Amino acid sequence: MKKIAVLTSGGDAPGMNACIRAVVRRALGRNVSVLGVRKGYEGLIDDIFVEMGWDDVSNIIQRGGTVLHTARSARFMEPEGRRKAADNLCSRSVEGLVVIGGDGSFRGAHVFHREYLIPLVGIPATIDNDIWGTDFTIGYDTAVNTALEAIDKIRDTAAAHDRIFVVEVMGRSAGFIALEVGIGVGAEAVLIPETRTDLEKICEVVHERMEQGRTSSILVVAEGDEEGNAFEIASKMKRMSGLESRVTVLGHVQRGGSPTTRDRVLASKLGWAAVDALLDDGWPCMVGEENYGVVHHPLPDSWTRKKELDSLLVQLAENL
Repeated sequence: MKKIAVLTSGGDAPGMNACIRAVVRRALGRNVSVLGVRKGYEGLIDDIFVEMGWDDVSNIIQRGGTVLHTARSARFMEPEGRRKAADNLCSRSVEGLVVIGGDGSFRGAHVFHREYLIPLVGIPATIDNDIWGTDFTIGYDTAVNTALEAIDKIRDTAAAHDRIFVVEVMGRSAGFIALEVGIGVGAEAVLIPETRTDLEKICEVVHERMEQGRTSSILVVAEGDEEGNAFEIASKMKRMSGLESRVTVLGHVQRGGSPTTRDRVLASKLGWAAVDALLDDGWPCMVGEENYGVVHHPLPDSWTRKKELDSLLVQLAENL
């Protein structure tokens, strides 16, 4: 290969820029030129490419978001959109593609490869950490630490005003953030999609704490919990037991900010490995990290196989 392209797709995640940097510099180190695709698959369809050299990725490793920008592309889900994308890659003599994103991005990449046999490698970047085949995804560690810092501050206010706070973190279908943050902040309850939520029991625990003189409580809830979002849970608790609570939704603040050391290192490691997989005929695949080593998995495994929570962490959340 003489030329490859790299894009970021779907929701942004801290560490994407570190990953772009590693892709570009590893490729250049192997005498391969790199084009960046702006706005993900939308840019692939609209032919929005930019040449990327060594200096173009200087001073971005510490930045959140993505310098290439990102988007969700309904057009790429249609055959005509993918045809235009393939034509643009061909016209620019691009021989390989690196896709940095989550399972939705990988699904699109898989279909694209099957139709046009374009060599490609996926790199898992999503704060939800719900991609099978890697211990952690790029952005997860930063999101957890961002949420932890925010909830520590909320606890100060909760204690000062003798209040119950229901804090919602991201996680539509996975409770990784809520579970780890809930344990880290010493929450009185952690509500996640993977386990059944017993609101009556939670209300009993909060009442018991109040009777013991502990007048403030923190409940951490993943946005995809089966009992609903934080506002719905607060409303149900009031109806069930009369408990008044305040709600804080951390929302997109978890996606932003400078990536942690862990995310920068992981992103650099996987960006490097993705280029090697492309150039050494290891495609199509997703590169991940398991037990601190780089692994390669078929792209469909990333969404067809379910990533399980650490059962010990679930026990800790239930008992501590």
